[in-house]
Amino acid sequence: MKIMLCYDSSREAGEALGLAKKHARAFDAEKVYVVTSMVGGRDVPREVFANAERELRYAENVLKEENIVCETRLLVRGLTPGEDIVEFAKEKEVDEIIIGVSKKSKVEKLLMGSTAQYVILKAACPVVATK
Repeated sequence: MKIMLCYDSSREAGEALGLAKKHARAFDAEKVYVVTSMVGGRDVPREVFANAERELRYAENVLKEENIVCETRLLVRGLTPGEDIVEFAKEKEVDEIIIGVSKKSKVEKLLMGSTAQYVILKAACPVVATK
């Protein structure tokens, strides 16, 4: 089984990390992909990328302490985060995606959309959402 964990610095992502550990052990996962997606571009300060890489290393260390095989990826491919996650999961033939969800106002949903909602609706594999 291959698991994909959508990870950032949010509290919800921390909950998702805990669940990914449990699922990796329970289902004897072959690998856990820890993924962060960023739109990127010239206007994004370098420290934003450095922070994302630091967060990925943290999640990697947490999983490796449990002897869970994992691989981290910072995706900057010009897609929205939702599109990036769904596409990467398809490319790697992931069996399960774990993603944290947070409550957003109607205005936030209208302006920014919901990455988790997109992933839940478009992914070819089961998606587990944590809050």
